[in-house]
Amino acid sequence: MPPSRPAAATAGLTVLVVGLALQLAANLGPNRGPNTGTGGGTGGGARADAGTHLPATGADSGSCSPASASRPLPLPAGPLLQPASIPAAVNPAAAAPANGDYRQQLSTTALGWPRLERWCVWLEPVNASEPAALWEQRWWQASQLALQRWQRLLPIERVDDPAAAQIRLLRRRPPRQPGPDGRLRASHGRANLQLLEVTRAGQSRVEPSVEVLISPGQRPQAIEATALHELGHAFGLWGHSDRAEDAMAAVPGAAPVLELSPRDRATLRWLYGQPTRFGAPLQAEPVRAAGKQPAGS
Repeated sequence: MPPSRPAAATAGLTVLVVGLALQLAANLGPNRGPNTGTGGGTGGGARADAGTHLPATGADSGSCSPASASRPLPLPAGPLLQPASIPAAVNPAAAAPANGDYRQQLSTTALGWPRLERWCVWLEPVNASEPAALWEQRWWQASQLALQRWQRLLPIERVDDPAAAQIRLLRRRPPRQPGPDGRLRASHGRANLQLLEVTRAGQSRVEPSVEVLISPGQRPQAIEATALHELGHAFGLWGHSDRAEDAMAAVPGAAPVLELSPRDRATLRWLYGQPTRFGAPLQAEPVRAAGKQPAGS
């Protein structure tokens, strides 16, 4: 079974002056434009599950074009993810405790909720020859099943080119990280977040970029459960539930969770009802190819 999964986000961004970050946020502004995407499409030879997608409240990130340039955003110093504060005076219902979801456990960024109205996802293909290909195929199938659970709710397109993706699933065991007691701890899955300015098809946008590491050294159902959980972080649920029956539980239960619970769905529905700056076109000059940085951490 996967061990306890801490909320992991890599904040390896170049820290510049706070004023630049605030100016960038002002230029972007909150966006509530309609979603012009077509929903969960097909790509990479995989078929998307049909389902009812959540209503759009942000900008469509456009087609899944390969990034011609990217660079980390200038952000204030400190952790990339911070606990969200929902002002009760603005919306008392939104701030009230809700047993039906775990919105209060979510973290956000200096630029708001790191989510998109349409996602482009790359799943590492099977590369090895027999007999290693058998184990890679098991990892690929289990990860694909997990992705399909999210495709029922979100517009997600599978892509063959990792440069076209905001989320990349890698067949790799995450490196050990220090726990609360300072001792190194192992995990079977981790999602690493960066905030990037990305140029696609000549247009610059602000995007979350997530590298998801899923260890192949597990049983297929454990791989599927781990991928389901880590993909939840990638799609914006940067936090944990305190209930083992939820896919986003901080501590997994005795049996792998292979489906999104009602609380998972309710939290996702609330999140995607919030405005976001991510995916909105930038008015500034597109970044040049020379400024391209690695999309993962």
